[in-house]
Amino acid sequence: MTVSSTVPVAAAAIDGALRVDVRTPGEFAREHPAGAINVPLGGLSGEGSLLRDLGGDVGSPVFLFCQTGQRARLAQARLASADRRVLVVEGGLEAWREAGLPVVEGTGRGISLERQVRIVAGTLTLLGAVLAFTLHPGFAALSGFIGAGLVFAGLTNSCGMALLLARLPWNRAAACAPARAHPSPR
Repeated sequence: MTVSSTVPVAAAAIDGALRVDVRTPGEFAREHPAGAINVPLGGLSGEGSLLRDLGGDVGSPVFLFCQTGQRARLAQARLASADRRVLVVEGGLEAWREAGLPVVEGTGRGISLERQVRIVAGTLTLLGAVLAFTLHPGFAALSGFIGAGLVFAGLTNSCGMALLLARLPWNRAAACAPARAHPSPR
């Protein structure tokens, strides 16, 4: 496989490009680049057989999408042994939308994975502080642990909490809502 860290959005916008969205099925159901298929990050393995099963010209690249590019880079690393060029779309879905390219929107009303991480981290930090104040000072360690995890996530650009939350049932089940493609407002 040829490794390239990122490619501009325009490279993935060509007709017939194989676009793979590696976000959770719930996120994909809410919105995704037109023409993309959903293969969640957790479903990818290193041998790349899934890419062979997707079809298309083996010589043509596979463009990986996520919200901003972080999970797509993780997916690219997992597919290092694939027999196809696997390229990460710079800026992910956000850049695709900003470029005015078509986005398919479903009627899913779930919460994005990023917001789920903020809600859980905030709740656990608050819980640790309240329990430390009311029950035992040792509960402050919970808040410290969450804070350390957020610092680690910021430094490494990898969030363990997001990877765990992605495995929860509401992030795995794809919505059956009808979707429609439309150009993104600029």
